Amino acid sequence: MQPTYTIADYLLDRLTNCGIKHLFGVPGDYNLQFLDHVIEHPTICWVGCANELNAAYAADGYARTQGAGALLTTYGVGELSALNGVAGSYAEFVPVLHIVGAPGTQSQQRGELVHHTLGDGDFSHFYLMSEQVTVARAKLTASNACQEIDRVLREMLLHRRPAYLLLPADVAKAPATAPVSALSLGEMAADDNAMAEFLQASRQMLIGCRRVSLLADFLAQRYGLQPMMREWVATQPLAHATMLMGKGLFDEQQPGFVGTYSGAASARQTREAIEGADVTLCVGTRFTDTITAGFTQQLPLEKTIELQPFSARVGVRWFSDLPIGQAARALKQLCAELSVGWARFAAYSQEADDGVDGALTQPRFWRTLQAFLQPGDILLADQGTAAFGAAALRLPSDAMLIVQPLWGSIGFTLPAAFGAQTAAPERRVVLIIGDGAAQLTIQELGSMLRDEQRPLILLLNNEGYTVERAIHGPEQRYNDIALWNWTQLPQALSLECQAQSWRVTETVQFRDVLALAAGRQRLTLVEVVLPKQEVPALLHAITQALEARNNVH
Repeated sequence: MQPTYTIADYLLDRLTNCGIKHLFGVPGDYNLQFLDHVIEHPTICWVGCANELNAAYAADGYARTQGAGALLTTYGVGELSALNGVAGSYAEFVPVLHIVGAPGTQSQQRGELVHHTLGDGDFSHFYLMSEQVTVARAKLTASNACQEIDRVLREMLLHRRPAYLLLPADVAKAPATAPVSALSLGEMAADDNAMAEFLQASRQMLIGCRRVSLLADFLAQRYGLQPMMREWVATQPLAHATMLMGKGLFDEQQPGFVGTYSGAASARQTREAIEGADVTLCVGTRFTDTITAGFTQQLPLEKTIELQPFSARVGVRWFSDLPIGQAARALKQLCAELSVGWARFAAYSQEADDGVDGALTQPRFWRTLQAFLQPGDILLADQGTAAFGAAALRLPSDAMLIVQPLWGSIGFTLPAAFGAQTAAPERRVVLIIGDGAAQLTIQELGSMLRDEQRPLILLLNNEGYTVERAIHGPEQRYNDIALWNWTQLPQALSLECQAQSWRVTETVQFRDVLALAAGRQRLTLVEVVLPKQEVPALLHAITQALEARNNVH
């Protein structure tokens, strides 16, 4: 006799429709029976994490690499631990499904004072908390589960933001009918009149221009526009750049790429190419404080055309009901018609290596790392010196960068690297994280070793919260941390540790260690000792702007 097909099975089958093959999380008694179905499922693999916050970060890193991710926690204590990670996914448009195993339906209806609740018989508290950081939610019942699962997943993928399913233990094992077709994920149709008016207004702005530039960012990546954007700049004379969150969208080795745009903190040639154009096309951009050096971008409305997920702007005029993919393709076609006389921008050049070895400094670290990167790498840089140093890198072809400068939760990247490597085991993962950030989430190093992952972890030891020192209180004890023996941690976190660890203080040492690590034979942790107060040039400009704004506001 075949076992009964259940709502749990239906949910897992729908996850596979979304391209999700791994489920991150922590077991708890309200999700254990659902987990039995996960273990038995032919496609979905269970990935246990050290805690729920790390699991949320891992699901985020997985989703940025794979396209979507999923997270499982238990009710109350588990879901609230994960909520910070889910909020980061919401802020930065990452589709992660948060499944919460909940007390049984009867317990909820009777208002029982069960564990992991606030002891008041009200089971809506945490659902209401998640409303603020999810695009769709559902409390599943035996009668609505299949329909609600489909609705919530569609909304998650359409808006590229997290969603939430409350799954009572008894509902998970209730019988269901298997889906007869794949989940429909069709793109929203554009409004024909709005599209026509948008193109007419764009034509009027672009006609007669000599210099047009393209600034595209992370929302173009989230909505799957990378192949189209790369083809666009390969066939038209457009100087093009991204901001920090979108690095890797373009092939940074190709002609026309002019660097990472950071407002007034940009390299001179980058700023001139983007701000000095007759018209700048802004595709999927969000001008946040940390990636614009305190809102210093100079891109006036009357000289810009902007595409957002479901709307577009030409000058001061907005057009609604225009999905970003359709609007971008239409604008690309219009530009092809008008670009015959557009001028090409001079080739982008990086600052030359000074060729000086010696004690490691921020510039020497980044220049040495630049030479080590390879096509296809997945690079993760934690918030602070790591992320803003990485902004100046010129990524190899088909490399990607994962950063979190908007939400900015330190420690995010270590579990996110675990998730990214889970999604793409064949690619090399290079993680750059500060010592202060690593202390928040280092437990997931044990999960990497358990799963025999082989990332390269560059741990920047500058004895504390250097980004905070740069903003305020450089000598204050609140910016100090406990000093750890970093190279011994892999052995502490795995009984059968196959990792290799080094501590480097000199540029030549760092170069030699990178050469040894290139073979990816095992997990490699390199403790990189850097000056306590030194920060990358971009971060210096940003921290000055943040301190000034904090003093004013």
